[in-house]
Amino acid sequence: MTPVTPEAATGRIAGVYGQAATDFGLARMPVLMTLSPAPDLLAATWALLRESLVAGPASRTGREVVALGVSVANRCPYCVAAHTTLLHATGDHRLAEVIARGGTPADPGHAALLDWATATRTPGAARPSAAAFPPEHTAEYAGTALTFHFINRMASALLADSMLPGNLHRSRLVRSLGGRVLARTVRRRLPAGESLPLLAERPALPEPAWAAGTPVGTAFAALRTAAGAGGALLGERARATVLETVGGWDGEHPAMGGGWLDGPLAGLPGADLPGARLALLAALAPYRVTDADVAAWRAGHPDDADLVRLLAYGAITAVEGVETSIRRGLPAPSGTGSRPVSPPVSRRASPPSP
Repeated sequence: MTPVTPEAATGRIAGVYGQAATDFGLARMPVLMTLSPAPDLLAATWALLRESLVAGPASRTGREVVALGVSVANRCPYCVAAHTTLLHATGDHRLAEVIARGGTPADPGHAALLDWATATRTPGAARPSAAAFPPEHTAEYAGTALTFHFINRMASALLADSMLPGNLHRSRLVRSLGGRVLARTVRRRLPAGESLPLLAERPALPEPAWAAGTPVGTAFAALRTAAGAGGALLGERARATVLETVGGWDGEHPAMGGGWLDGPLAGLPGADLPGARLALLAALAPYRVTDADVAAWRAGHPDDADLVRLLAYGAITAVEGVETSIRRGLPAPSGTGSRPVSPPVSRRASPPSP
């Protein structure tokens, strides 16, 4: 797969890359670059990432704890490394390393956030206590959790585990230094809504109740629509198989090997098997996507955009299950609708490391 580089980007892709460089502090974000063959999906992913994690008044440190907790639960080494570094950038160096080592934060609020974030992978388990986050920040915290349930899956399926050459990100010193480089950008308070013009010509989409009337709600609806459209690449029986299998998922990581796929895939026509297999892997075990899995799909679908959209369909199917589960325990956001919206290193791709 050949992603669009920042130097070659035009139009909406260039807009996403430019905003990511300014607001996130990285001119090259490999996980975004791998989505560039599908510009609508790229824009929706960036919008949800920006509006939930980066913009608005909620604590960036708290939201990074959630991003890191979800990434740990999903076994995404790339995202764990990235958000450990970003926690360093918030200035809380000890917190970053405690979570990276699998420890419990000393601060009760951070511990509650981490517990809630890691529990979001298990249906019915994520019920935040009052110490986790205030109701008025529900959109940002829930949005951050769901953002990284999606991004973790796309990164694990498309990117190598290493964030830096030679696994330098495993060094505490390197992570701390990286955080210091990003500190000024990460500690800025950014206005909400500035990514939404990148979703131009979007239809009116149903927003989740926990974020209705907020930029997070708009962005989540856009991502759900863009990623869900990838289901059209599968036959009707294959889509039903993916939905049924993911719907019965208990949050556990599947057993080693591919035997757990034999039951769900049994009886599907041979032409449907590569796509259904990739979608299920993206949903439940994206870190087990192999080059052989991708090659089998590409034999009938050589377009880069098709690969990205199929993986996104599997990912969003899992994310919708997570959203259904956690929303039951979420506090209702106060002041919904009152927030101002401001207008206007890959195994199958090889974007440069940030």
